[in-house]
Amino acid sequence: MADDASQQFEIDLPPELIGGNYADFANVWHTPTVFVMDFLTLAQPPREQVDAETGQRHTVVPARVVSRIRIPPDQVFELAKALTQQLEFWERETGRRNPQEPPLGD
Repeated sequence: MADDASQQFEIDLPPELIGGNYADFANVWHTPTVFVMDFLTLAQPPREQVDAETGQRHTVVPARVVSRIRIPPDQVFELAKALTQQLEFWERETGRRNPQEPPLGD
């Protein structure tokens, strides 16, 4: 393929993936060679728990990974640009800037 030729991807979406997976939030982490995005959905309502050793209270949020995506570091920049662009489009279309409320409360 010539360096000056443009690329046009032909994307095939298998029927079983058309519906996608709903995720309440994502966790992103990396290794030296890959970025990993775990998309999670709430599995049960959050609950208060007390640490038996320290007595400290904290909220436990049971969640399940619905999808794990691994991408090379070079693609992270392209993904960040695409997310920023789509967020700007969404803000213009809806007139909203921020989510109406935090997904897990304060």
